[in-house]
Amino acid sequence: MRHSDFWRLMEDEFGAGYARVLASSLVLTSVGGRTAVEALKAGQNPRTVWLAVCDMQDVPAERRLGKDRPLKD
Repeated sequence: MRHSDFWRLMEDEFGAGYARVLASSLVLTSVGGRTAVEALKAGQNPRTVWLAVCDMQDVPAERRLGKDRPLKD
């Protein structure tokens, strides 16, 4: 997963404004007691960070892959 995918998933789930606030304030124990922003800057895999956010925020499994998007031609 790329960083851009991480941010797309965050915005899909939490909204554009709140996604950034959450990523910079929610401490994720499973990535070393860091926020998502700190974990990404430290080199953590964005998928690992996304799943940590999902676990902390009780995101249902069916929403962890993001919104369905139409295929591009």
